[in-house]
Amino acid sequence: MSDRKNELIIGRTSKVLENSPADPSAANNYFRSKLSFETDPSDVYHDITNKISRIVVLDARTPETYARGHVPGAVNIPHRAIDSSTTASLPRDKVIVTYCDGVFCNASTKAAAKLTALGFSVKEMLDGMEGWRKERYPVEETVMQMTIPASQKMHSFRRLPSSIGRTLSITQKSSPIRFRT
Repeated sequence: MSDRKNELIIGRTSKVLENSPADPSAANNYFRSKLSFETDPSDVYHDITNKISRIVVLDARTPETYARGHVPGAVNIPHRAIDSSTTASLPRDKVIVTYCDGVFCNASTKAAAKLTALGFSVKEMLDGMEGWRKERYPVEETVMQMTIPASQKMHSFRRLPSSIGRTLSITQKSSPIRFRT
């Protein structure tokens, strides 16, 4: 007795096979098309380490998140800030690879949509920083420096002037230190 007949007799149905797979030629076209829209951390890492100059990696997250760790060499333009003026320095003859935090973040998709509307060639890096870190690829951090005028220096970080803001983040020796006012 065939597996299909046996499955029907005992009342099992397949969710995977509920819709028949596409014809191999149509499937090949679909998957090739899909690869023209996306890439993965492994391919991006390969291109960075081999100094492939035809891509620009763009981090679509906030500057604060970017500072805590990003793909080495990535430029930071938050997706909400993307327009013709903020992208004026991006090269039009290269493929822009966008990324964000990972599968639960769509900032890279929003950035890709805005960039393509502006005429850029774009691919989205699947799994974002989450995928990059899972592969244990190197991460750059941005050290934020600030100067406090001598007149405002104090002995306690608890009394930082309100002009500095509610939370001050300083990255030191690759570990974030947070001071709250």
